[in-house]
Amino acid sequence: MKVASLYRFLDLPGVESFRDDLQAFCEQQGVLGTILVAEEGFNGTICGSEAAILAVFDWLRQRLGLDAPIEARWTDSSEAPFRRMRVRLKKEIVTLGRPDILPHRKTGTYVSGEEWNRLIEDPDVLVIDTRNHYEYEVGTFPNAVDPETDSFREFPEFAEKLAETGKDRPLAMFCTGGIRCETATALMLELGFDQVYHLQGGIVKYLEDMPPAGNRWAGDCFV
Repeated sequence: MKVASLYRFLDLPGVESFRDDLQAFCEQQGVLGTILVAEEGFNGTICGSEAAILAVFDWLRQRLGLDAPIEARWTDSSEAPFRRMRVRLKKEIVTLGRPDILPHRKTGTYVSGEEWNRLIEDPDVLVIDTRNHYEYEVGTFPNAVDPETDSFREFPEFAEKLAETGKDRPLAMFCTGGIRCETATALMLELGFDQVYHLQGGIVKYLEDMPPAGNRWAGDCFV
C-alpha cells in the first residue's frame, strides 16, 4: 500500500462542490485519508494502491486545469494508516490564522538542497525554522533560529517582532515538507522583507536528495 502527502496553493472557487466531488471520487477509488480544502487550495495525506492514488492526482489535474503534475511525498505502508476518507472544508489548509496570506500569489524564492547549503553558510543570512519548538529540539539546521512556538498559529507574532528589528537581512526558511515555510515566506514578504528564500520540498526532500557528504542536517526529523 502507498501513502502520499500532497498540497497545492491555488485559487479554488466553488470549494464546497469541489469538496463533495473529491470525496466521491476518492471513495470510488477506494482511497482513504484526509484532505483539507479551502479557497487557497488543498492539503492532505491519502493511502491506497498506487494506481488509485494516481487516479486521484489525474482527477485533480483535470478538475483544476493544472499544467504541472501533482507533487507528493510517497511512502510505503504494510497496512492502511487511515480508517476512512474525509475531505474537509477549512478556512486555511495550514493554520496560520491569516487567511489573507496567499502563497500562490506571492511567496519566497524556492531553493534546491545545494543552493540551500550555500545560503545557510552565509553569515549574513538569518536561518529560520518555521516548525514548532518540539520539532526544533528533535533536529534542525546549524544556526537556525527557533521561533519558540507550540503551533504555527503563533508564528505571525514572532514574524512581526522580527520585522520590528529590521527588514534588510536575507531570510532562509524551512519546515518538514514545504507547506509551512511556503506560507511563512509569503507572510514575511507581506511584512516588508524582500530577500526571502525557502527550502523546496522541505527537510524531507533535502534528506532524500542530499548525499551524506553534503548533508548539513543535525539530529532527527520529526514527522
